[in-house]
Amino acid sequence: MRRSSWRLAAAALAISLACCGAEGPLYDLVVRGGTLVDGTGAPPHIADVAIAGDRIVHVGPLDRARATRTIDASGLVVAPGFVDLHSHADLILLADVATQERLLGAKLRQGVTTLVVGNCGLGVAPASEEAAEILAAVNGWMTPDGVQAGALDTRSYLDRLEARGVVLNVATLVPHGPVRVSAMGLRPGSPTGAELAHMRRDVEAALDAGAFGLSVGLIYPPGMYSATDELVALAEPVAAANRLFTAHVRGSSETLLDATTELIEIARTSGVRVHHSHLEAVGERFWSRIPEVLALEDAARASGLDVSHDVFPYTRAATMMSAIFPPWSLEGGIEALLVRLADPAVRERIRREIRERMPTWPPWVEQGWPHNLVEAVGWDGILVASVPAGGESRLVGRSIEEIATERGRDPFDVVADLMASSRGIVGQQVAEISGREDDLDALVSILAHPAAAVISDAEDYGRGAPHPAHAGAFARALALGRERKVLPIEELVRRMSGYPATLLGIPDRGVVREGAAADLVLFDPATVEDRATWSEPRLPPVGIPFVVLGGRVVVHEGRYVGGVAGRVLRAGEDAAD
Repeated sequence: MRRSSWRLAAAALAISLACCGAEGPLYDLVVRGGTLVDGTGAPPHIADVAIAGDRIVHVGPLDRARATRTIDASGLVVAPGFVDLHSHADLILLADVATQERLLGAKLRQGVTTLVVGNCGLGVAPASEEAAEILAAVNGWMTPDGVQAGALDTRSYLDRLEARGVVLNVATLVPHGPVRVSAMGLRPGSPTGAELAHMRRDVEAALDAGAFGLSVGLIYPPGMYSATDELVALAEPVAAANRLFTAHVRGSSETLLDATTELIEIARTSGVRVHHSHLEAVGERFWSRIPEVLALEDAARASGLDVSHDVFPYTRAATMMSAIFPPWSLEGGIEALLVRLADPAVRERIRREIRERMPTWPPWVEQGWPHNLVEAVGWDGILVASVPAGGESRLVGRSIEEIATERGRDPFDVVADLMASSRGIVGQQVAEISGREDDLDALVSILAHPAAAVISDAEDYGRGAPHPAHAGAFARALALGRERKVLPIEELVRRMSGYPATLLGIPDRGVVREGAAADLVLFDPATVEDRATWSEPRLPPVGIPFVVLGGRVVVHEGRYVGGVAGRVLRAGEDAAD
């Protein structure tokens, strides 16, 4: 019997036991009198919710029920725990529980009970010994101090998380980066037949081990070196398993329309379900292309393809500082880049290309470039987000333009020197992502689209200034929905819960119904709001007094109480294939 079948049988037993006794059934937890928004898009209505163990066992009126613990939810919305489709907590989850609590408690305080890692082709598994060494440098910006991954396959990664314990539910995609690096290092160009076969075997093994799909990051090495036919070949086993293919597409500025067309072509050729990660336009002059992108994807759906997208509700994005460099300069990894920056002639070539070179299509040939972030947003739109311990922490939160002006130096030299002094472990924030704080129309149009899910795409790695989305994305979306009247509350909640769970293929998460996992978030629809800002990014939201994870109250009156209450989810055991 599959693990999910055991859980359903246990839930049925719990219902049977709870219904015994002359004084009425006894439950572990009853949430009384709340406005139920169940994650399906159904209209809100008043209902009680009863929990036994880690399952919801009753939804509806409860007159005589007794409970070990009761929460009065009058005036609150009772919703499923939110499912964050786009997290980069891969290495945080390898840390000890105390570190997880410190860095991921912010996710729970905003109602997120399930994270999906392995996004943008970035991650730790499956990786050979040689690949693990390369990936340690590539992933340095997203690695908490003291954490080391080493060589792992997907099964051993999930086993390691399970053995240590996780503070919230975790599902993984198989990231393309480790797969390609394990087969052929950080070499550009097409794989040989043997190398492609190696990659397909790794993808198939990862899917068998419980990965919910494959992710690619086509602006990062090694994804930027991969041609479309390679991606189609790797998408085929994903399609065969009915899993999800997610993509940080190959550019969000000049190449945005071509990159979206490529993703649709992957769906058409392989038959895979595709998902456009954090659909966006980078740089003000490209915001007008968002309706065209949405129209392209609408047409693909009308033709019978399965295409979806997600969005983070902010106008800055968080990523690695190495993303501003041209692809040829990143060949061989971060250490190779630092060697090139130390050579005056090569350094000058990189400077010139960042200043003058425009993206072209297709970008994987002739040392092409999928995007040029500096050209799109300017040096004043690139901010230092983090540096390693002992680094120049006073630069965090400041733009490269500001630092360069203060020092009387060229902005490129500021970045090059910072990368050298930090051994490449520098995080950045990029501005003008589908809008500005005073102009949210383009961003809201992405969120309002019927195919959109809400994500955070941000983590706190314990240093520097994390993106405020790590603490506030879902609360911010709820506040935007209220203030801008973007969507009815039942639809907005569905975009955060039932819809992403359906995209993944997890039937017992993201919904409030009998037999489903007991993951709930209780919030005040009139006051819920994010408080995290660019200057104070770790402030928790308001208006979310309770979060329940696996039947345990993990946020009580807005305070995260901690503990190992999460589960490691595996496709095939926790999913409907």
